[in-house]
Amino acid sequence: MPAKKPSRAAGALIGVVMGSDTDLPVMTETIKMLRRFEVPFEVEVTSAHRSPERTHEYARTAACRGLKVIIVGAGGASHLAGIVAAETTLPVIAVPVVTTPLAGLDALYSTVQMPTGVPVAVMAVDKPGAANAGIYAAEILAISDPDLAARLQAYKEELARSVAEKSARVKQQLENPQA
Repeated sequence: MPAKKPSRAAGALIGVVMGSDTDLPVMTETIKMLRRFEVPFEVEVTSAHRSPERTHEYARTAACRGLKVIIVGAGGASHLAGIVAAETTLPVIAVPVVTTPLAGLDALYSTVQMPTGVPVAVMAVDKPGAANAGIYAAEILAISDPDLAARLQAYKEELARSVAEKSARVKQQLENPQA
């Protein structure tokens, strides 16, 4: 039976790729950020080791399908981001996922140590990295999209306000310990 070809989302600018469906709880953080910034995306599960043909086909056709950035979440040996990066000239962002007793360090090391000529941007391990991957991909697109740049700026301002509010609460608690 021939392998099923990856599905395509019309108008997607970002590809969110996972090595397994078990990566979805982590990669949902990427998806939340892309939705927050109103960036169209597609999601695909493909494996560098278990479905190499599918992985190569996805990466080779990404640019001609209109994708601008690919975010790859995988754990363990985590060769997926490197394989994708080897097959495309699009920016590839890796999210090391915790799937083994090595707590994501194996995935981090295998993505951060790419050879010269096959760059992969690597985020933090697991959910924080997945959220940052979504933000980073949006920042890449915002270079040529002023509306997206404005949404990102508003997000940064929201983060700053949040910190100021937390600081005020801490100071108030310290001034009124019994309150």
